[in-house]
Amino acid sequence: MKVLLLNGSPKHDGCTFTALSEVGKTLEKNGIEIEWLHIGAKPVRGCTGCWKCRDTKVCIFDDDLCNTIIEKITEADGVVVGSPVYYSSANGALCALLDRAFYAGSANFHHKPAACVVSCRRGGASAAFDRLNKYFTIAQMPVVSSQYWNAVHGNRPEHILADAEGLQIMRVIGSNMAWLLKNIEKGDPPPEPEQKRCFTSFHDGKL
Repeated sequence: MKVLLLNGSPKHDGCTFTALSEVGKTLEKNGIEIEWLHIGAKPVRGCTGCWKCRDTKVCIFDDDLCNTIIEKITEADGVVVGSPVYYSSANGALCALLDRAFYAGSANFHHKPAACVVSCRRGGASAAFDRLNKYFTIAQMPVVSSQYWNAVHGNRPEHILADAEGLQIMRVIGSNMAWLLKNIEKGDPPPEPEQKRCFTSFHDGKL
């Protein structure tokens, strides 16, 4: 079993990486393989609403990490997404990638356990946490919880390492993710989806 650790920070080894590393170490202690993917600081595209991915199941733009993210989540058994907090939200570059990846590829993500972790200096963690969880809940992905909201606090990696409560939260995520994956592996298959998905639109107060 393998879990993808997606570092949504432009910094390869900063605070977000430090938090994700604590999750990763716990997963490995529980016999789960981890794979890293760092989005880095290169430019990324936003969605243009071209709808091409409805047919191709990948994004028409292949000059950033969007399609790699689709491929890696599809191959993995679970995913943990990490992000720094910018203006009470997740990194905009990460969200631009996830918007496209989930719209194009989420049919392949169903029933894969997922969690997010956020790193902030002081405030905005819960808003960023909520923002990221929406990707998972619209894609039928079981959300892995911890004993508190999944955040660490500090402005440098050494601050994160001094956040005893935050590090414990990360370890609990890793333990719960490993437990869930092992139970999924030996348990019943997921439910079959309904044959036709319903879309409700309202026009002039009438269906």
